[in-house]
Amino acid sequence: MNRVRTRIAPSPTGDPHVGTAYIALFNRCFAHRQKGDFILRIEDTDRERSNVQSEKDILSSLAWMGLQWDEGPDCGGDFGPYRQSERSEIYKQHIDQLLDQDKVFRCFCSGERLDKLRQQQMQTKQQPGYDGHCLQLSEGQIAARLAANEEYVVRMKKPESGDCVFEDFLRGEVRISWDQVDMQVLVKSDGLPTYHFANVVDDHLMQISDVIRGEEWINSTPKHLLIYQYFGWQPPVFCHMPLLRNLDKSKLSKRKNPTSIGYYRAMGYLPQALSNYLGLMGWSMPSGEEKFTLEEMTEHFDISRVSLGGPIFDIEKLNWLNGKYIREDLTDDQFAAQYTQWAFDHQKVKQIVPLLKQRVEKFSDVVELGGFFLNGIPDTDSATFAHKSLDALLQVKILQFTLWKLEQSNEWKRDIIESELQSLARALDLKIRDFLFPLFVAISGKAVSTSVIESITILGVDICRARLRQAMETLGGISKKQAKALEKEFNALA
Repeated sequence: MNRVRTRIAPSPTGDPHVGTAYIALFNRCFAHRQKGDFILRIEDTDRERSNVQSEKDILSSLAWMGLQWDEGPDCGGDFGPYRQSERSEIYKQHIDQLLDQDKVFRCFCSGERLDKLRQQQMQTKQQPGYDGHCLQLSEGQIAARLAANEEYVVRMKKPESGDCVFEDFLRGEVRISWDQVDMQVLVKSDGLPTYHFANVVDDHLMQISDVIRGEEWINSTPKHLLIYQYFGWQPPVFCHMPLLRNLDKSKLSKRKNPTSIGYYRAMGYLPQALSNYLGLMGWSMPSGEEKFTLEEMTEHFDISRVSLGGPIFDIEKLNWLNGKYIREDLTDDQFAAQYTQWAFDHQKVKQIVPLLKQRVEKFSDVVELGGFFLNGIPDTDSATFAHKSLDALLQVKILQFTLWKLEQSNEWKRDIIESELQSLARALDLKIRDFLFPLFVAISGKAVSTSVIESITILGVDICRARLRQAMETLGGISKKQAKALEKEFNALA
């Protein structure tokens, strides 16, 4: 029997997501239960959005949770490189092979033509997708366009009729009509592969035996199987896990729940409790025990026992489990040591001290003035946000625009944050003092506190995001219609 090899392949384009940890956990347990290998691969071919800090955060967060990998960009292995940006020549060789075999084709269509096509399809209620226009080009026409250095992408050819039928480990037979599958771009105009092409090439070359991923990829599986067929490769076993859900059964999203691993780390959750909780998402120990270690989960792991019902990510349940770990697993000395390490991290304290030192007269003042640095979400109500010239709707706009602006920033530095907030205040025609008022309340729980810009810088994106969202809810929340209108206004300002 071939060695079991699984992988997790996050894109370094944002905060490390609990959904990534959830899929990583099940991949690791499946592989290690069978004495196989768990691989971490970085899918960073999106040049505009990928960044080095995001990759560092992903590696740090997964390692913090105990989800260590056997091969990866930091520890190497026999199948590297483990960053897609370092595998460009490999992808070029493989796409050239498919071009030579006439299994894919060059598409020279402009963005304007594709936009017009999409609009026409939407108006006539057709399935959106490429219409095969460049499939009609002759060899001479293609040669002339290449000689003129016209930009092109490489698209996949696909069957014109029939169904793609494949076996999913959890779901059995899956049937998807080829009419529902687009002629996917495999290589972009910059020469870099899309996820779909690089994913298949890497999985084959890295000898991945089982692809365990979220169910959102089910509809992409026909494209991937077609690429395996192009090359004459044996595809892996596909297993699509149920997605994590909010309490209202919608897909887990940062709009309704903190989704960043960094948030839970900053809030003082124990990594073993978070890993344990994610293990309960659609799976349980044979004994029914809800508290178990990663080693115990691996020892008893049977992926066939995963339930397809959408697992609910309930923070109250996570809080209960985390408290259970604190009470049952930590001695008083361990509790004191871990709490001290979390609350009084030297680097963090060094940043906070200059803000407090100028405002206190005795050490006992520190708790009142700076306690919000160690709290979760400040306890506020609508009265806390009372202001002589800012009504609730305008404050919600300020908070939402600030949140969007901060989420756009790849660098979390004081001068950048200050510049962005001043720019927003000018765009909204507000005095900076008034603009910052709801931010003071959202971040510290008070109208007057330490510098809100310094505080935002120190607390970091994960905690600030959660506090800004909670403040908006306190002020009455925001409907989907309002969100769309605000997003349109925000984009216009940008």
